[in-house]
Amino acid sequence: MGVQSPVYTRTPAMYLDFSLRPSTQVHQHIPESWNAFAYVIEGEGVFGYQNNSPIPPNHMAVLGPGNGLSVWNRSSKPLRFVLIAGQPLNEPVVQYGPFVMNTQAEIDQTIEDYHYSKNGFEMAKHWRSH
Repeated sequence: MGVQSPVYTRTPAMYLDFSLRPSTQVHQHIPESWNAFAYVIEGEGVFGYQNNSPIPPNHMAVLGPGNGLSVWNRSSKPLRFVLIAGQPLNEPVVQYGPFVMNTQAEIDQTIEDYHYSKNGFEMAKHWRSH
């Protein structure tokens, strides 16, 4: 779209922040082979097909195969959402709690690093949720 991001990704990706006034619609092209989702920040929108139910704030729509996304703002309030998409990595995924890696060995090493406060976890014992 003619805009260069300061963020470098190893695979093509898209992160778009949309604001739609009431009674407007938009269609955004997404490469057919990419994975994508939309997350509603404010307002509510109809995603995909006109007869779908509106999606409220703090919810997301995981998109299926296709070449784009159509969104309608039928409400009397503004709609803001982000569209995030990217070329699939086609890598194995192993998840344990908050840790996501490619192999069980990497998960085991990450848990050890966390336990011994090393390799990026040096301040972990002071972390607190708000």
